[in-house]
Amino acid sequence: MFNVLIIGGGAAGLSCALVLGSSKKLAFTSDKSIGIITHQKTSDLQNALFNNVLGLAPGTTGTSLLNDGKEQLAQLYPHVKQIDKEKVVLIKKSDTLFQVKTNKKMYQAELVVIAVGYSNLITIKGLEDYIEPHPRAAQEKHRIWLKNTNHLIEKGLYVAGTLAGWRSQFAIASGSGAQVATDILTLWNGGKHIKVHDKMS
Repeated sequence: MFNVLIIGGGAAGLSCALVLGSSKKLAFTSDKSIGIITHQKTSDLQNALFNNVLGLAPGTTGTSLLNDGKEQLAQLYPHVKQIDKEKVVLIKKSDTLFQVKTNKKMYQAELVVIAVGYSNLITIKGLEDYIEPHPRAAQEKHRIWLKNTNHLIEKGLYVAGTLAGWRSQFAIASGSGAQVATDILTLWNGGKHIKVHDKMS
């Protein structure tokens, strides 16, 4: 059982997990259970080379970034449970909770963040009613988005990154994941807007 379960270990999913993980010091998040299903064999990052991203050394590869991101999350915020080698096959709303079924297990979550790629080959059942052609991609590429308003598909169900309708640019996808994280923190904070910053002592 998770308070929030993130699906996808790419730029948006890992950014969302890092921001949520860093909020552990806040009183209203200290008891929250956060999980991320990092299995993402089809991530566009696997073929990426970064020369134009602020803060990344030129020549950084997407593969190294995926691995380093998971390691960063594990080292800094070990309370965020990383679930690897499982693929989500179904998301279903049940009363006030979401049932998230993988090829191995079933999980429950109050909130779900979908942060997988925007390919029309998406195989997660339960999302069919939200799928539409992507508004910011060339039509011939057959990309999709999950229809949402400010990342919210329906109560408790969020989407981040390219699948939320944003362009396939690393900084944009990362920012989208961070935005969803701060929206969730704001929800947990009774609707009072909040963000999380680390500061040098």
